[in-house]
Amino acid sequence: MKKYLFTSESVTEGHPDKLCDLVSDTILDECLKQDEFSRVAVETFASNDKITIAGQLTTNAKIDIEEITRRVLKNIGYRGKGIDIDTENCEIDVNITKQSQDIAQGVDVGGAGDQGIMFGYANSDTEEYMPFAINLAHKLSKKLTKVRKDKILPYLGPDGKTQVTVEYVGDIPKRIETILISNQHDENITLEKVREDIIEKVIKEVVDSKYLDENTKYYINPTGRFVIGGPLGDTGLTGRKIIVDTYGGYARHGGGAFSGKDATKVDRSAAYMLRHIAKNVVANGYAEKCEIQVSYGIGIAKPISIYVNTFGTHKIEEDEIKRKIEEKFDLTPDRNNKISRTEKTNILKDN
Repeated sequence: MKKYLFTSESVTEGHPDKLCDLVSDTILDECLKQDEFSRVAVETFASNDKITIAGQLTTNAKIDIEEITRRVLKNIGYRGKGIDIDTENCEIDVNITKQSQDIAQGVDVGGAGDQGIMFGYANSDTEEYMPFAINLAHKLSKKLTKVRKDKILPYLGPDGKTQVTVEYVGDIPKRIETILISNQHDENITLEKVREDIIEKVIKEVVDSKYLDENTKYYINPTGRFVIGGPLGDTGLTGRKIIVDTYGGYARHGGGAFSGKDATKVDRSAAYMLRHIAKNVVANGYAEKCEIQVSYGIGIAKPISIYVNTFGTHKIEEDEIKRKIEEKFDLTPDRNNKISRTEKTNILKDN
């Protein structure tokens, strides 16, 4: 059987790109709390000690974007002092307009908010129906944040990245070839201490030992120093981590980013719906892998096309899976014509 290595990466909440995603999504959440029909398309850019928020808001919600942004910065745990962004004193620039009427006239009648292609994917690698490498990279990133915020490793900073290389045999994950972790830390901590603690308190507590062996390689802060982080170390931008946000490169991505967009923006909502459907296909035993693509036209409610690919793992014909999807799921972005989350459970089953 074919043997190969595949690598995926993830980032922590303090990575500058993820900071920007979180600011954009928190603005969206605050709008939807007050006005569920809010139209939101917000981008955030972070560099040095300045945050810029721009985009379109059409909403009855009354929000304070500067207060929301500073709250996000504080919750992440940035510390200022020349090592990452100053949450109290950084400059925040807001440049917000309303949604174009040319776009709104199509969305108002239940049409898609943009044209484009979207993908959803699931496989049987993990209990989450996610590819093994990205699933593990996410868990490592979450653990880095947890040990920092729980004061288990209090010297860690909020900015970090994880990367996992998996050895597959016949498309089955067999072992981990490499784990790479880079995480911001206090200046007075040695690399040896960071390496020892991350291996013991993060990697060994997250990774099942059956995937580790004497040949597994560990790279912890390979430059030897990671003190300056967040927007002081690198710029951040909403939507730049689209592969981290999906399948780690293991499956295709339509190209549209997610954060800061309401559900009329099908590059977000359709990608989420397709992921949900692909999970149903795998969970119901119709295939071991499932990738679904749809395409939309701006102002058009129904998808222009639907494509299903099970990579030869299907237990029923792909045309039958496509028929079930078309019959059982509403793929229009019209929020008033949606079935409840409860009703979606196991919806692919013919009753």
